[in-house]
Order: sequence, then C-alpha cells, then structure tokens
Amino acid sequence: MQFLINRSTNPFFNLALEEYLLRNVDIKEDYFILWQNEPTIVIGKHQNTLKEINMNFVKDNNINVVRRNSGGGAVYHDLGNINFTFITKYDEKHLLDFKTFTNPVVYSLGKLNVKAELSGRNDILIDGRKISGNSQHIYKDRFLHHGTLLFNSELENLVKALNVDNDKILSKGIESIKSRVTNIKEHVKEDISMEKFKEILIENIFIWNKNSLKEYNLTNDHINDIEKLMEEKYMTWQWNYGHSPEFNYRNSKRFQGGKLEVLLNIVEGHINECKIYGDFLGLMDVSEIEKRIIRIKYGEEYIDEFLREIDIKKYFGTLCFDEIKSCFVEL
Repeated sequence: MQFLINRSTNPFFNLALEEYLLRNVDIKEDYFILWQNEPTIVIGKHQNTLKEINMNFVKDNNINVVRRNSGGGAVYHDLGNINFTFITKYDEKHLLDFKTFTNPVVYSLGKLNVKAELSGRNDILIDGRKISGNSQHIYKDRFLHHGTLLFNSELENLVKALNVDNDKILSKGIESIKSRVTNIKEHVKEDISMEKFKEILIENIFIWNKNSLKEYNLTNDHINDIEKLMEEKYMTWQWNYGHSPEFNYRNSKRFQGGKLEVLLNIVEGHINECKIYGDFLGLMDVSEIEKRIIRIKYGEEYIDEFLREIDIKKYFGTLCFDEIKSCFVEL
C-alpha cells in the first residue's frame, strides 16, 4: 500500500486529485490518502445543491461548495476535519462494504483509547455521536472509499452551513444535527495536534493492513493534469449546481437506505426529462439512468419493466426495488 499526504487545502483541487488518481494509478497496489479542505460544503453526487446548503450563511462566510463523485449526503469540511481515501481494485465483495475500510480507522482511534464503531449505513460513532461519514465510488475496475473525521471542527458552522430535511431528523429520532455530532479531540485524554493525529492514523492503518509505508509522490505532470481537471470540472457552476429544468412530476421519499427524489417532465405520455436526487449510497452515476429513461412511456408497467433491467444495487445502494419504483410512479 502506498500513501499520499496531500498538503493542498483547496477543495476543488483535492476532489480533482481523487478522481485523477482513481483513473490513473497502477491499480496493482492499494493507495491511502489523507487530506483537508478549507471551509467547504461537499455535496453528494446525486443531491440538489440549493436544497442542501444555507446559501446566505455560505456566502457571508466565504464557504466553498463543490460536488463529489460519490453518493451520500452533504458534509461540512474545515481545517479541524481530516479526510481519508482508499483506492483499490474493485471486487464485488466491496459493494456496500464499509467495514473493510472503516475498521482500520476504528482500530487507529482505539490506539488513542477512543472507542468508536461503525453504525447505520455509513457513519462512525463515538458514544452514539457521529465523527465520520463515508461513501464509495467505482470507475471501471477501480474502487474508491472516502470518509471524513471530525477531529476539532467548528461544529457551529457545520450546523449553520447545512440544511437538514425535517424528515431525516425525525427518521433518526433526534432533535437536531448538532445533537448527533462530536469532535474526536473531545474524547482523547491527551492533548494532541492534528499533525500528531495524522501520524497515528497513518501508522496504525498500515499496521492494520499489514503493509510497510511507501510514500507516493505527485510529479509536476500529475499536478498539471489535476489542475486542468479542477478547472474544467470541479470549479464549474454546471458541475456544482447543475441544470434544473421544469418538471411536472415530483416525488420525494425517505427510506432506511436514504432519501430518493425523482423529478420527471412527462410530455404526451412519454418521459421527456428526468432528474434523480438523494443521499442514497449507490456506486454508479444515476445520470446514466436519467438518460436511458428518456422517451420511455410513462406508466406503472413501463417503469416496472425499465427498472428491472437495471442493477439497482449499484445505482441505489440499499434501496429496494419497490421503494425505488414508488418514487417513479404513484402506486
């Protein structure tokens, strides 16, 4: 396993770096990356950005907004948060397998006498409060898992920057987002710096994986290519906010596997346009479904037939067939 400590705190560069490495590294080896962002909201691949952020707070506080390639929900990053990324060869057993990648992190926290555990779909908790959210993405035969770690983050800003659906709060039986998050530093008896925490993470993750430390270095050519991708994709309004055409059908529901919102423009009995939003943990890009469904007749039997041709687990994670279908057509 090779590791890279990415010193950039530019969120647009950092997400471009992840994509570049996923597409280009020698996948005969595994890779581990640690990185941080200056204050930023990172939007899940399938989310409606304007619904997820408190735009006034974001503007007033110069908080960046950028969309990632993986599913799941919006997260707040600042320099009190650290992010980790694993890149490896894709295997079917990785599909919705979060433990393989979160167990080394939980092990590392244990070395600081902090008892953490994977909970729910994709969270790591300490004493029932969230310190990490995780999501995954595949590209051809390559697999990426990444997650956040709230070490000493400004939790007040986290709360104010994000809009959280009331249905999500109610579904978890909690009063607010602030009541369910905490910083790792609050649970560590000794006073350690972020840099020391990084060292402990790297050392113990490699011990867990029984690997020796091998540092991966970016070349100038790598950096030039990453900056090009950053400018052409991650810094664009189209990627981060996207096209929002008019729709005459809208259905939004929350399930155990996440929220799913389907918007359709139906013209003369056929689907003319489709947009899918949500924080479900699919690995594949649902824009492929949005394109394939165009010109399909609209009706229960046609939607049923269309969805049965799709590998719904790869696109929608743990959402089941009937849940997905119920968002495309009223049953």
